[in-house]
Amino acid sequence: MMTTLDDTTRQRFENQARMLANRVRKRFNHLHRRFAKRGIDVFRLYDVDIPEIRAVVDCYAGHLVVGEYARRQSLPQWLPLMGAAAAEALGLPPEKLHLKTRVAGAQDGERYRRFGQSESRLVVNEGDLSFLVNLEDFVDTGLFADHRETRRMVREAAAGKTFLNLYAYTGAFTCYAARGGAAASVSVDRSETVLNWARENFTLNGLAQETHRLVQAEAFAFLKEEKRRGRRYHLAVVDPPSYSTTRNRNIAFDILKDHPRLLRAVVEVMQPGGVILFSTNHQAFVPRFQHLPITALEEITAATIPEDYAGRKRPIHRCWRMTV
Repeated sequence: MMTTLDDTTRQRFENQARMLANRVRKRFNHLHRRFAKRGIDVFRLYDVDIPEIRAVVDCYAGHLVVGEYARRQSLPQWLPLMGAAAAEALGLPPEKLHLKTRVAGAQDGERYRRFGQSESRLVVNEGDLSFLVNLEDFVDTGLFADHRETRRMVREAAAGKTFLNLYAYTGAFTCYAARGGAAASVSVDRSETVLNWARENFTLNGLAQETHRLVQAEAFAFLKEEKRRGRRYHLAVVDPPSYSTTRNRNIAFDILKDHPRLLRAVVEVMQPGGVILFSTNHQAFVPRFQHLPITALEEITAATIPEDYAGRKRPIHRCWRMTV
C-alpha cells in the first residue's frame, strides 16, 4: 500500500523535480547537437549532480531512462515525480519515459537482473555502428555508454589482431574491434540471453559469425581450456561485473578478491606483446597488479571517460592498459 505524502514531503519532492528538470534541460541543450553530429544516440544527462537528488538520467534516441539509487528511506512516489519532470523538460511523451530502480550492493551485479518481459527493442547508433537496447526489462539496457571512448580505443588498435572479449555482454566491444579490422574474435559470456543479444548486434552490423565467434562459458573455465589448446590473442578486453555467482555450479566471483587470479589467467592466453584493457566500475576497487607477468602497465581512466560522464567525484569506471 502506497503511503500518502505529507505536505512538507510533497513540497520537497516538487522542488527537487523542478531542480532536476532545469538541470536536465540545460545539459541536453549543451550536449545533444554535438553528439548528433557524431551520430551518437545514447548519452548521460544527469548523475547525482545534486546530492539530495539520487537519480541518473540517460537519453536513448529520443527516449529517457530515469533511475533512482534507492535507499531504505526511499518512497515510491519519488521516482515517478522525477521522471515526469525530466520528460516534460525535454517535451517527451509518457511512453518515451522509462523508470528504473537501482539497489546499491546487489551481490550479483546488475547486468543480468531482469524484471520485465516486454522484449521491446530499440535500435540506437554510436557513430557508424548500431546496437539493440531494451529500456524496459533489465536494470541495464544492453549498451554501457560510459565505455564509448574505450570502444574507440579498441577499434583503433584492432587491425589484423585476434581479439578476446571476456564478459562480452551484448558484444559492443567486439563490434568495434571488427569494424577496426580485427582478423578474428571470440566473445565470451555465461549468459545465453546476452549472447543471443550479441548475435543480433553482430547481424545488425554485418559481422560474420564464422570469423567472430560467440562462446557461452564461465570465464575461468574458458581461459583454462584456451590455455590447454594453445590459443593466443593479440588484444583483449576484460570488463567483469563486480560480483557474480553461477547458479548451476555456485561459483562466486568477487572482483576485489579475484582480479589478480583472473588477470593472470588472461595473460596466459595472450601473445607476447599483447595488450589487455582491464576495467571495473567497482567504486572501492583497489588494484593488485604487482605480481602479474606483464611488461608495461598504465592507468588510462581519464582518457576513457566521455565528456557526459566527466565531473563525478569518483569516475564511473577505472581502466588500465597492460602489455604482456
